[in-house]
Amino acid sequence: MHMNGIIPLYKPRGMTSFDCIAKLRHILHTKKVGHSGTLDPNVDGVLPICIGTATKVVPYLMASGKVYQGQVTLGFATTTEDLDGDEVSRQTLSQPFTAAAIQAAAATLTGEIQQTPPMYSAVKVRGRRLYEYARAGETVERPTRTVTVDAFDLDGAGTFDAAAGTQTIDFKIKCSKGTYVRTLAVDLGRQLGVPAVMASLTRLKSGGFTLDQAVTLEAVSAAMAADTLDQVLRPIDYALAGYPQVELSERLWGLVRNGVFLTPEELPGQTAPVLAFRYAGEIKCLYQWTAAKHAYKPLKMFAVN
Repeated sequence: MHMNGIIPLYKPRGMTSFDCIAKLRHILHTKKVGHSGTLDPNVDGVLPICIGTATKVVPYLMASGKVYQGQVTLGFATTTEDLDGDEVSRQTLSQPFTAAAIQAAAATLTGEIQQTPPMYSAVKVRGRRLYEYARAGETVERPTRTVTVDAFDLDGAGTFDAAAGTQTIDFKIKCSKGTYVRTLAVDLGRQLGVPAVMASLTRLKSGGFTLDQAVTLEAVSAAMAADTLDQVLRPIDYALAGYPQVELSERLWGLVRNGVFLTPEELPGQTAPVLAFRYAGEIKCLYQWTAAKHAYKPLKMFAVN
């Protein structure tokens, strides 16, 4: 069988994203395994994994928005912005913040915002990853980036622990790729004037896949053993659901597979900037409109046969 497609993997806590890749390479006996959007070791949830020719759609999977649910704790902060790091500051809360105050703070972190990636992150600065500087005890100028937070919903005022002087609130976030949810949790605290930390995180949606579609490594291993891998392997179409699809005739497919430009006359009614071309039941490629040539030209080929 052709081992091409996407596995919406459930990544458990305590494993790195690369651990998952290594395990899958071993289970599937193939090197062609790539993932979209790393999850931190202490975060669980959906990790779409591309197998075979599907590795070509990784950038398209990564471009889709993400949905997370988790908890933020107000009252202390750590080096890593989550519970893995060392505590760096604590400010005992004498009383909890109101739901209204928390929601107002979250509102300032919604929409298009500027973020500075945490020191403990894989962002590269001058050829080294930030966490390498952090572990060596060095600080370095970090680049800010623009991200989009579509929704930052907090569940009321959460729970207040009077003895510890902390307040923990459940949240749900819908955001663009490249958003650091840990940093959002810390920034929420900053808006309220107290140290904060991300206490827990699960990715509910990524690459168009939701948590209820995700399969465990054990399930993949069992499917491989039972020769039913096609039940956990999803077609690349999933990653390209955002593009209008055009079913090609045999004549047009003959042109497209050789990279020939197509005119608007050959694609009546199509006006979208990028089109997904289907033939024989699967998406074969993406074509992009180019005004200079007044035609659609190849953007990405996934399969030529």
